[in-house]
Amino acid sequence: MSRNLSPMEELALRFCRNKGGTMRKLIIFAFIGLFAQLIDGALGMAYGVTSSSLLLAFGIAPAVASASVHLAEVVTTAASGASHIRFGNVDKQTVKRLIIPGSIGAFLGAAFLSNIPGDLAKPYISIFLLALGVYVLVRFLFMFKIGEEKDSIDLSRKKSIPLGLFAGFADATGGGGWGPIATPVLLSQKGVSARKVVGTVDTSEFAIAVSATVGFLISLGWEEVSWLWVGALMLGGLIAAPIAAWLVRKVHARLMGVLVGGFIILVNVRTIVTTWIDQSAIYPFIYIGIAILWLGAIIFTVAKIRNTNTKANESLNEIDQ
Repeated sequence: MSRNLSPMEELALRFCRNKGGTMRKLIIFAFIGLFAQLIDGALGMAYGVTSSSLLLAFGIAPAVASASVHLAEVVTTAASGASHIRFGNVDKQTVKRLIIPGSIGAFLGAAFLSNIPGDLAKPYISIFLLALGVYVLVRFLFMFKIGEEKDSIDLSRKKSIPLGLFAGFADATGGGGWGPIATPVLLSQKGVSARKVVGTVDTSEFAIAVSATVGFLISLGWEEVSWLWVGALMLGGLIAAPIAAWLVRKVHARLMGVLVGGFIILVNVRTIVTTWIDQSAIYPFIYIGIAILWLGAIIFTVAKIRNTNTKANESLNEIDQ
């Protein structure tokens, strides 16, 4: 037989329930931060997009969600950049050319987020990025040649300024856009190393995160930031950063390009589909179809790499004999 609880007992019970719910959210956010940074550090994109989507799903306002993500990225991108530099995945000259225009674009995007209809431009940007993703996938799938990769990215100032401004602005207004825009654009250049692109984009993102955070703090103030979520996202990202940088070093260049290209296609198809197709029931079939094609491309690439390695070993054995 139950008894009526006193006001103090009801308050204590509510506190315990709220505390338990908060702890569950923090654990979930830490795992999301880990997963997002693992993808971001290995493929050069997705931390901001994944984390922002999660915060928005929990009812946090877009500007506050983006500010929280960029605050977390100040720490996670620093760890990721240091890890990529440690494993030799970075073109330092390209980093220097991207950080100034990227920082300016990120600050402006953060300062004017509340007045900019960023969602209107998203599907059109996604069409452009989808085309780049298809090109990247096809190039690494069918046109990749051993020895064609260059040691540097060779990004000119004329290209770095508009790319940095545009990607930085999109990153701040959308909660994630530096990697999804900068990575495919850099990868579309002939002979560019996928490993170098991923490491360079991740390392330069530190400056963009700092600039966007400053812009958000000026326009929103410290009190609007969700510090618990920021801490959880940071923790997960810090754990994943060195692991992702190590994976980039170990994965074959051709396979890395196919992984990045397929991920670019999947992310941008989602934006296009949710914007222009009303029948949500067919969304899973579209995503599954793309995922199957992507998996097929990965299997084909792995087979090609093994075949190439086998022929190379046979040639070495013939020479030895």
